Amino acid sequence: MERFPNFEQYQASASYAQIGEHKIAYWTAQDAAAVENDEPWVLLIHGFPSAAWDWHNQWHVLRQKYRLVCLDLLGFGLSDKPNKHDYSLLEQADILEVLLAQLHIKRCHILAHDYGDSVAQELLTRHAEKRSNLSIQSVCYLNGGLFADCHRPLLTQKLLKSPLGPLMARFMSQSSLHRSFAKIFGPSSPPDAAHIAILYALLEWKQGKRVLPHLLKYIDERKAQASRWINAMQHTSVPQCFINGVHDPISGQHMLNQFEHLLPHAQTYALQVGHYPQLEAPKEVTALYLAFVNHLGEPTLK
Repeated sequence: MERFPNFEQYQASASYAQIGEHKIAYWTAQDAAAVENDEPWVLLIHGFPSAAWDWHNQWHVLRQKYRLVCLDLLGFGLSDKPNKHDYSLLEQADILEVLLAQLHIKRCHILAHDYGDSVAQELLTRHAEKRSNLSIQSVCYLNGGLFADCHRPLLTQKLLKSPLGPLMARFMSQSSLHRSFAKIFGPSSPPDAAHIAILYALLEWKQGKRVLPHLLKYIDERKAQASRWINAMQHTSVPQCFINGVHDPISGQHMLNQFEHLLPHAQTYALQVGHYPQLEAPKEVTALYLAFVNHLGEPTLK
């Protein structure tokens, strides 16, 4: 994956795995030195409604020290987007477990954002319940609905999830996507038009807009799994971290406050950006993540 891959570069660099009935796009980085030194794996999980492309800035730096793997989740990016499918966060976790098993990855750190946070929470919970063969070494969350009662979806998301969703999705344009992103980015870090163009192209790939209403089932699924996920987060020995863009109206300062209340011993970082810290403040996010994962096991001061 390039530092700033365009659509064609992103597509050309993808590998594909057949998982059940679905073709899943994924990427790995295993530099010779990392393989020789058996460096840890980092699994990167993207959010809604974008793709693994979101991680291109972190990918370029993290691959210098770690082995990396990411994917476009089912219904996103270059992966299959079956229409009228019963999309589920639990199914996404299943897909990830199968993919990692196919790649012979048994242990990894997790870096997740938004929708990916929920998938990470499910993987962490399975780890805590001893229902998974995947050993999780740490989890770092970026902005996302970690706690369903604090999540504040945009009106656009509510409408897409409503009976009007299919009609709204049909008429979504690159301009409307840009306007929606402008509402959730920070006041000093607006979305880049070139980024929006690529994300929109990925959204349209394989008629992806039509599945958006089906994907938004995750809002209800978060509520159903909330107590189970929070219990696992509070009782696991796996180190956790939250890097939060505090100007995010969906999961900003209010979500950070709740995280610090429920997990007072976890590491947290506040950034003066919005919902997409990895795009709005890429250098800061990468540095903070490295500060977290490089010093696991060492005492931290908050």
